[in-house]
Amino acid sequence: MSRETGPAKSDEKKVSPKTRFQLTAFILAAVIAAVLYGMGPMGGKSDGDRDGAVERADAAAATVDLAPLTVGAVENFVPAEAPLDLKPISFVDAEGNRLTLDDFEGRVVLLNLWATWCGPCREEMPALDRLQAELGSDEFEVLALSLDRGGIDKPRDFLAEIGVSNLALYHDETGRMNVPLGAFGLPTTLLIDRQGRSLGRLVGPAHWDTGTAIALIQAAIDADETGGPAS
Repeated sequence: MSRETGPAKSDEKKVSPKTRFQLTAFILAAVIAAVLYGMGPMGGKSDGDRDGAVERADAAAATVDLAPLTVGAVENFVPAEAPLDLKPISFVDAEGNRLTLDDFEGRVVLLNLWATWCGPCREEMPALDRLQAELGSDEFEVLALSLDRGGIDKPRDFLAEIGVSNLALYHDETGRMNVPLGAFGLPTTLLIDRQGRSLGRLVGPAHWDTGTAIALIQAAIDADETGGPAS
């Protein structure tokens, strides 16, 4: 009979207590992370994040497709991928009443930023006046906003001089409302939907009374209150 001289050797390598503890901690952490991700608010994308993503997707889907209409006189119009919220701006009307874009909610607005010292602005003003005569209604308004400093008399006198009869007078006495709108060249014109969001913009002058410009604006007017095509 053979005599055992010691414990039998195992083919498996021994795992140190430290390594075993690290592996256990790693597995436990992975399980917790997976559970929290599935629950939402405590890990991964929260309900708020998911809701925000859905809202952004809905807004993009609801945008009226203006890209095919950017031809002719409005070929330089750049549509927004989705309606963009605009920063608050304020201005006055001919009587000095303080207004914001909220006062135009429910109407599509063509916001034209101009000044009497801007040559191209002066040249396109008659076309904007004719556009207002053509489309102006409870559904649409050309909001020609003067950025002239030094009082409202200067833009008022200019509009009277050139015979503008359809455009209302709006004035930014600070001359700086273009800054929150990100418009650093004049003229700049923004097409704004019924909720006060920008659908796109055109930098530079345009013949706004032509068929292609009217078709672009009419598409925004025909969109329903959600921004999608009218049924």
